[in-house]
Amino acid sequence: MKHITILYPQEHAGLNTVACIVGTVEVFAKASHYWKKQGNKPKCQLVVAGTSANEQYVKGLAAIKTDAHISEINNTDLIIIPSASPGKDINANQAMLDWIQQQYKAGAEIASMCSGAFILAATGIIDGKSCSTHWSLADTFREMYPRVNLQSDKLITDENGIYTNGGAYSFLNLVIYLVEKYYDRLTAIYCSKVLQIEIDRNSQSAFAIFTGQKQHSDTMVKQAQSYIENNIDERISVEDLSSRFAIGRRNFDRRFIKATGNRPLEYAQRVKIESAKKALESTRKNVNEAMYEVGYTDVKAFRELFRKITGMSPLEYKSKFNHA
Repeated sequence: MKHITILYPQEHAGLNTVACIVGTVEVFAKASHYWKKQGNKPKCQLVVAGTSANEQYVKGLAAIKTDAHISEINNTDLIIIPSASPGKDINANQAMLDWIQQQYKAGAEIASMCSGAFILAATGIIDGKSCSTHWSLADTFREMYPRVNLQSDKLITDENGIYTNGGAYSFLNLVIYLVEKYYDRLTAIYCSKVLQIEIDRNSQSAFAIFTGQKQHSDTMVKQAQSYIENNIDERISVEDLSSRFAIGRRNFDRRFIKATGNRPLEYAQRVKIESAKKALESTRKNVNEAMYEVGYTDVKAFRELFRKITGMSPLEYKSKFNHA
């Protein structure tokens, strides 16, 4: 029987933490019920292990009753790290980080949900490996953990026994993914249907809101970002931008990438597509009108770029998000 430990990091808990734990327990309970109903022997045992001996209410609304303290869990096959409050104080909980490291070295797989990726990254286990977290936390995560290969467009990553998830209530997609790994495809499909959780969803790009990477101290790059954002309808070349700020093209590229994580052209494309998304979401403008507004005239090129960034065509996006 597989032993699954759901970590309850009390010192870093929020309502999102509680939601992840409760949701995970419910999905695996459905999976276990279905599995045994097919005449199979029990396959997984779930325990919730806390990092504190004290029971505490989160926001005065809910408390999780743990089955054990993490120090009591000597061996487990999978650790699920729920969403948690990100911050540098995570590094202060060395006992929790050491326990995760030890279990991984002993052969346990690890799964993180949303901002739980910050706890996972703090262990050092995913240095050089792929990881996802909520798109709104991407800049903070990159700044804190530059050695991790963050893929914020991915809903789920799976590498060397480590699974990570984009976040918010899409943690349920990760749970379905884990059910398929630890039970089988039919059990995952059953859970997906009975709990109405979309199966095989693999991107959070359509839900991302691009606000620009501004958590840096390069004043020149911030000025260039502002210029791009204030001139969305223009076709801006990198040569024009570097000339405007009296800096060589290669040096401009280097500083822009270092500050934002994007090349200047990629940044301008994301700004333009974000503006087009808003037009398609909230107005009666058709795809061509939204395209012209952000400086594109080539329909094919615009559609290809839109799909690359959002994971769907402009028409699909408008159909999904616009009810004007």
